[in-house]
Amino acid sequence: MGKTLFDKIWDSHTVNDIEGGPSQIYIDCHYCHEVTSPQAFTGLRNRGLNVFRPNRTFCAPDHNTPTKNQDKPIADPVSANAVATLTKNAEDFGLKLFPLGDKKNGIIHVIGPEHGLTLPGKTIVCGDSHTSTHGAFGAVAFGIGTSEVEMVLATQCILQPKPKTMRINIEGKLNQGVGAKDIALYLISKLTTGGATGYFVEYAGEAVRNLSMEERMTLCNLSIEMGARGGMIAPDETTYEYIKGREYAPKGEEWEKALDYWRSLPSDSDAVFDREITFNAEDIEPMVTFGTNPGMGMGISQKIPAPPADEAAKKSFDKALEYMGFQSGQSLEGVPVDYVFLGSCTNGRTEDFRQFAKYVKGKHKAENVTAWLVPGSWSVIENLKKEGIDVILKEAGFELREPGCSACLAMNEDKVPSGELCVSTSNRNFEGRQGPGARTVLAGPLVAAAAAVNGVISDPRK
Repeated sequence: MGKTLFDKIWDSHTVNDIEGGPSQIYIDCHYCHEVTSPQAFTGLRNRGLNVFRPNRTFCAPDHNTPTKNQDKPIADPVSANAVATLTKNAEDFGLKLFPLGDKKNGIIHVIGPEHGLTLPGKTIVCGDSHTSTHGAFGAVAFGIGTSEVEMVLATQCILQPKPKTMRINIEGKLNQGVGAKDIALYLISKLTTGGATGYFVEYAGEAVRNLSMEERMTLCNLSIEMGARGGMIAPDETTYEYIKGREYAPKGEEWEKALDYWRSLPSDSDAVFDREITFNAEDIEPMVTFGTNPGMGMGISQKIPAPPADEAAKKSFDKALEYMGFQSGQSLEGVPVDYVFLGSCTNGRTEDFRQFAKYVKGKHKAENVTAWLVPGSWSVIENLKKEGIDVILKEAGFELREPGCSACLAMNEDKVPSGELCVSTSNRNFEGRQGPGARTVLAGPLVAAAAAVNGVISDPRK
């Protein structure tokens, strides 16, 4: 029987299988930011340990960083301390740091691929649930906790139970105006936030193969939101074209050797998955969420469904609608918007801004909307300037901010005020996620652009 993409990578990185317990997995690449790492470094110091393989860990502040005036000291003392602590830890342990203010800095899940650090066949971890982003390259990438960060720093290995495998096929061609974010929200709405628990998901099918690398990253990024341990896509010519020539990517003879290996990675034709599901791409339309978890989503032309029959589920459903100020049977089209956020490790890449700019070109931002447009890295900003997208956005009344996680989560200055409604291209819409009392509607860049221009939730196809 053939092997899956996941099994090929997992098995080749297994140092030891503990009988009746987890596997000991070697980690090729460890990404590190300021939120989940301080306790791990303290643990190393308390035990008198060094980082075992410092050339395998790459650090960048992103969660606590301001998105304006990064050339000045960080005003918030908690955020300032978090960034300073990461800087000191990187220096003390000899780790590569992409510091705040450096033109190679940005959201760790954006700059890793940009620098050519994320490669097919690798095992990649980070103390961040959206590490699944890197699976877009045909890597086994997943988030870990603080104690596991310490484990990787000390040993370059991690103890993990081997997940089951699932393949999700998206067959056919996507409709106009539908992107990777819509695919992801559609899948989560169908499978629920727990539908892939215990599985590592491989995305396949015609619609997936036709996605660009940046769209693939968006799709894999949201795998965790349906309970999956991670998501991945088989590497192909689209993958190799993206990687070639990047700073840390293989060069010369090493490139040819890498290609030979990468081409052996896709799941064998006779590989068997623990679960396999197929969806039709033509069934997907631009998506929006109406509740307080990413699974509470629907097509933008649809109406909020009736509560579930199960009493416990109904109670949770009703609570979510009460928080959002919505009700069953309601259409979200025409609902007034206070904030629009374009950015995060989900939709903060160049193509996301291209989509947004294409819609707003020749139009103007609605006066009632506060828009935060936050590129995921300085490299993205450079691309936007080269393509003249910054000018299009400025003429439409929008301002580009500096890179960071921004309003994806309330850990920096970009917080949505209580009660205000934000159409957000980020990955989570939990209560208070964007600020205490903030209300979040998740959507893709096109729906966000339409909301920013029209001042209400709008179908960008109309």
